[in-house]
Amino acid sequence: MVLSIIVAAAENNVIGRDNGLIWRLSADLKRFKALTTGHTILMGRKTFESIGRALPNRRNIVISRNPEFEAAGCEVVHSVEEALELTKNEDEVFVTGGGTIYKKLWDKADRLYFTVVHQECEGDTVIPSVDPEVWREVAREVGKADEKNECDYTFINYERVK
Repeated sequence: MVLSIIVAAAENNVIGRDNGLIWRLSADLKRFKALTTGHTILMGRKTFESIGRALPNRRNIVISRNPEFEAAGCEVVHSVEEALELTKNEDEVFVTGGGTIYKKLWDKADRLYFTVVHQECEGDTVIPSVDPEVWREVAREVGKADEKNECDYTFINYERVK
């Protein structure tokens, strides 16, 4: 199984504020859909609640410490270890957030689909930095702000080297 993190972050590694995204990037949402459709996605409870529903055409697994938590259209597990065991026979599994889940799986990931949002943001959720000793860039695409994307951005794909 290939474990992939998919994330958008500001230049200062902020990914969110008040359990939501800070920016509107239509291109990033389209990329997310194209990459994750047909695959399994792992997310924390807060990320699921911010989305409000299971994402279609994907196996949705929500990680929650609450043994009573239920999520319509999703499988619920109670640890990242349980999620990894449940998905060990999948081709590729995408980690979709939030901050706690990214931090727990960052060092286990094989790929990183990273959107750099070219602005500095204030927020309450951050991700680890991309260490060039650990991650090798394999693709890059630059995007400019327009009517559907409020700021410049860069899609960067990385593969783990260590």
